[in-house]
Amino acid sequence: MSAKKTALITGVTGQDGAYLAKLLLEKNYRVVGAVRRASTLNLPRLAALNIDRDVELQTLDVQDLTSIVRMIETIQPDEIYNLSGQSSPQASFQQPLYTGETSGLGTLRLLEAIRLMNARARFYQASSSEIFGQAQGDMQNEETDFRPKSPYGVAKLYAHWTVINYRQAYDLHASSGILFSHESPLRGMDFVTRKITATLAQIACGGQQMLMLGNLDNARDWGFAGDYVEAMWLMLQQRDADDYIIASGSTYKVRRFVTLAAAAMGIDIEFEGEGLKTRGIDKKTGRQMVGVSADFYRPSEPDPLVGDASKAHRILDWQPKIDFEKLVIMMAESDLERARNGQVWY
Repeated sequence: MSAKKTALITGVTGQDGAYLAKLLLEKNYRVVGAVRRASTLNLPRLAALNIDRDVELQTLDVQDLTSIVRMIETIQPDEIYNLSGQSSPQASFQQPLYTGETSGLGTLRLLEAIRLMNARARFYQASSSEIFGQAQGDMQNEETDFRPKSPYGVAKLYAHWTVINYRQAYDLHASSGILFSHESPLRGMDFVTRKITATLAQIACGGQQMLMLGNLDNARDWGFAGDYVEAMWLMLQQRDADDYIIASGSTYKVRRFVTLAAAAMGIDIEFEGEGLKTRGIDKKTGRQMVGVSADFYRPSEPDPLVGDASKAHRILDWQPKIDFEKLVIMMAESDLERARNGQVWY
C-alpha cells in the first residue's frame, strides 16, 4: 500500500478550498489547510461539509516568503493547491494593492519557495476566466488572448504567466486551472449568485427587503464548485504539467439565475422595464422583489465569456456532473432552509 500523500491547500476556508479538502480526504490524503493569522478562526464551510476536524490548520501569510519556506519544510507536501488571495473582481476595484499582493505576488512567493527548496511538490494555481476580460471569439480556450478588465484579472494574469515561466525555466510541475464562474451553497455573500439566493430566501420567509442587483443582462458560464475541484486534482495527477480551461460551455444571464432561484422557492417573478428601471415583480402578489442600482455595476464590465473545456475533457477525462438549473436549485433550497431555521451564514 502506497504511503498517504500530503496536500497543502492555501485558501482552505473558502468555497473551493472546502470542496477540495473534502475530495482529497475521501482519497485518503493528509490535508493541511493554510489560514491567515487571526484572533478568531471561522470555519463554516469546512463545518458544513463535516470535515472541520479532519483538516490540519497551519498559519501562513502568502505575503511572507520566509513563512512559506518554513511551512513547506515542515509538512513536506506532495501537492500544493494555491486557492488564496482576494477573490472578488468587484472588490478588487476598492482593494487593488491588496489584490495584487495576494492574488499576484502571493503565487510568485509560493513558486519561489518551491524552487529555493528544490521541493518535490506538484503545484496547482487557481487561475480565472477574468484574465480574458474583453472576450475574443465565441468561446475562450487555452490559446485565447488575455485582456483583463479588473485589478483582480490583472493580478490573476500575473500569477498565470508566473506559473508558465517557472514551469519552463525550472521544470516545476506547475499547472493552472483557468476556471470560469463556479458556485455552490458555500459561496460567499459578496458574489452575486449567493446574494440572489440568500436575499430571495429571506423574502420568501417574510422579509421585507428587496433584492438589489447590477446589470441583469450580464451573462456568465456557471458551473458547480464541487465538480471543478475534481479537475484541479486531475491536473496534478498528469505526467506533464499544463494549463486547462474548466467551464460548462454555456452562458446564462443574471436575470435567468434570479428567475430560477425564485421559482425554486415558489415565487414567480416577471421582469418589466429596461436598464436601471428594470423591476422584478411577484406575479402572484404584484410586489416588487427585484430592483437595479448603478451602485452594483462594475467600473469596467467584463464581456460575456464562455469556456471551451474540450482539452480538459480529452486529456483529464473531466466532465461536470451538475448543470446550471440543478446548481441554482441546489443553492436556492440550501438558503431557503437556512432562512427557515433562522441561520446566519456567510
